[in-house]
Amino acid sequence: METLKIGFFCWESLYSVRIGGLAMAATNLAESLAKEHEVHYFSPGLKTQKKSTEKQGVYYHRCHPSGPNIIEYCKNMSLQMVEDYLAEEKNGAFDALHFHDWHPTEALHLLQDRPTVLTFHSTEYGRNGNQFGGWWEYKEISGKEWYAALICKKITTISQALRKEAMWLYNIPEWKIKVVPNGIEPEKFHMDINAEEVKKDYVVNPEEPLVFYMGRLVYQKGPDLLLHAAPKILERHPNAKFLFAGNGDMRPFLEGWAKSFDGHVRFLGYLPDKEFVRLLNAVDLVVIPSRNEPFGLVLLEAWSAKKGVVATDVGGLSENIDNFENGVKVYVTPESIAWGANYCLNDLESTRNMGKKGWEKLGKFRWETIAKEMVGVYRNVSDTSEIHTI
Repeated sequence: METLKIGFFCWESLYSVRIGGLAMAATNLAESLAKEHEVHYFSPGLKTQKKSTEKQGVYYHRCHPSGPNIIEYCKNMSLQMVEDYLAEEKNGAFDALHFHDWHPTEALHLLQDRPTVLTFHSTEYGRNGNQFGGWWEYKEISGKEWYAALICKKITTISQALRKEAMWLYNIPEWKIKVVPNGIEPEKFHMDINAEEVKKDYVVNPEEPLVFYMGRLVYQKGPDLLLHAAPKILERHPNAKFLFAGNGDMRPFLEGWAKSFDGHVRFLGYLPDKEFVRLLNAVDLVVIPSRNEPFGLVLLEAWSAKKGVVATDVGGLSENIDNFENGVKVYVTPESIAWGANYCLNDLESTRNMGKKGWEKLGKFRWETIAKEMVGVYRNVSDTSEIHTI
């Protein structure tokens, strides 16, 4: 098959500015595509980094945006991305331009006559709508999502739940939008370790059950729900310990609250990748208490470490977990989360078996499989006979 020239537009990556899970998803997809295609990645960079570089076969073009708020920052970023893109386009036309979330909407506007693909990794409504309905940035960002969906040629989402949400929010026709899920390289999250030694490093006795939260400490991800559930878990398992890995605007509040748990709860902040994987492979249970979860990469990471999972019955988590087979799905309430955690901690052998079943399901989520599916979208959008207009 013909090699494609593909442009990525994303406000984060693993090799420059890294903010959340989007960095990992977009970077890993780009690297998988680069094994057979020419991929250029337009994103912000750190001041100390070179303007252009190549990593894992992907060509990075870095800009240095600024702005008093996220809206102006992303507008400035988009204009610089377009400058970098036009300079590279002189070396040969692109077959597909792939825009990730709303951040590069101004770039999409300026390049809308090209073969464009937009991926919704989430929506602003899902992230903040239920909490900040009157927040001006929520409305501004939602407007950009609507406009980006209107002018792009094709749209993908990372789950069926997110597809339905985007269609409902922005009146997107069915022909224009399809699901291409996120992926994983399981081996990157599996490590042979001595769990007892790792627990000791985190001041946890080997016989104490260790419950793990991993992700941003923000309202959408529900870390407060797990903390609300902790007393009911401790009633059944008084020696249980809870470790939270990640940062976010809820951290100061949660850390203050955690002082009342007499050392049972600790917040670790951001962990380097290698240490995160080491700890992940030592815990007894992963809890994902999200209020909204378009996909849930943390689920695939937990399965990669063969860990049992308790997760709220929302979005991609609901779609991908087979209840009581490779995880336990619970309601978005502290009481239900506590019930699920106690169910798993009561029988750790069965919980480990669920983690192994999760590992077996990862085949369909490997990045090489996802990349091939995405190439089909690119080839479709490159064929002008397949392009519809609204």
